[in-house]
Amino acid sequence: MLSTADALATLLAAAKPLTGAAHDHATETLSTFDALNRVLAAEVVSPLDVPPMHTSAMDGYAVRVADLAQGSRRLPVSQRIPAGHAPQPLAAGTAARIFTGATVPPGADAVVMQEQTETDGGDVTILHAPKAGEWITAQGADIKKDSVILPAGTRLTPAALGLAASVGCATLTVARRVKVAVFFTGDELTMPGEPLRPGAIYNSNRFTLTSLLRNLGCEVTDYGIVPDRLDVTRATLREAAAKHDLILTSGGVSVGEEDHVRPAVEAEGRINMWQIAMKPGKPLAFGAVRRAQADAGKGAGQDADEAFFIGLPGNPVSSFVTFLLFVRPFLLRLAGATHVSPRALSLRADFTQAKADRRNEFLRARVNPAGGLDLFANQSSAVLTSTVWGDGLIDNPPNHAISAGETVRFIPFTELLY
Repeated sequence: MLSTADALATLLAAAKPLTGAAHDHATETLSTFDALNRVLAAEVVSPLDVPPMHTSAMDGYAVRVADLAQGSRRLPVSQRIPAGHAPQPLAAGTAARIFTGATVPPGADAVVMQEQTETDGGDVTILHAPKAGEWITAQGADIKKDSVILPAGTRLTPAALGLAASVGCATLTVARRVKVAVFFTGDELTMPGEPLRPGAIYNSNRFTLTSLLRNLGCEVTDYGIVPDRLDVTRATLREAAAKHDLILTSGGVSVGEEDHVRPAVEAEGRINMWQIAMKPGKPLAFGAVRRAQADAGKGAGQDADEAFFIGLPGNPVSSFVTFLLFVRPFLLRLAGATHVSPRALSLRADFTQAKADRRNEFLRARVNPAGGLDLFANQSSAVLTSTVWGDGLIDNPPNHAISAGETVRFIPFTELLY
């Protein structure tokens, strides 16, 4: 079995970005309004300084420091400058009423906040001796003209979209969506809303995985539940490979007589990797499925004649965890994202787990009010309630028992779901 680090390295090494020169129609231009969670395919260079002029950081009065240094603290107010209005040069010996965000008039070199002034008719008395530059936000203080504000490979968060808009970008060039086909195997699977016959279970993985894929901005084709037959599984793989970058399955990758996904992939393509030394989620398969036509669905990354394949285990927690740890970074790398690794925290374990496992464990836990971690009592791979109760995973190394009070590596779900 591969270590989790080696398995992830294998996946990421194969995931060539779809924006590479070999791929047709790998990018698209979108309205900045519509680019949330997409990956930038071209850097954003600012065409202007931000702010584009010196602005006031306070409501108050724009003054010349030299005027106040001469001892005069009572100044006539020569103009009023709201935000969005062009000021006149500030006459010597006067002050300008100014508001937050307004352009500082030429000649002024400080702003005195209104709380440090007194007004009397058309005059203002300055009660504070300002320094040059006080309460002035300098032109270009945030962004300099011609600087790269968002490099290619950036995932576009709400803040990133706001940053692009702040320099006037109405559109953005992004990588096209990764096309993912997904299907689920198991004659025991039943859809919610249907009668639950003896021996059957509801197909929770279909809802979990398709939602996770959409969270990542993928274009998803859901082939539903595929019967436990080798011929049908092979036919579904062939159809899915024709127009998708990745085929993702759940179940059927183990070694049982009714597990047909692995032999079907080996018949239609290849398996490069199988079984990872982790808990939950040991049976994870990675490979590729041949395309019927060499020119069909170009853009799969590794080879235009293939679609990638990842087979996840069928147990719901195993499927969920392996998606977060392996499929998510793989998809982000395909989309051209620069940063694909989740940030982890070092937190205190407020529990003891005396029994160590030979595999790398990913334990469902949550942060308690004291800032430590509580462990979900039942860590079985079939207990989906642990993924809702918890707010992250403890990455526990192989052969390591956990003692209360020690520091552990914790990956929040907020780092893994998007």
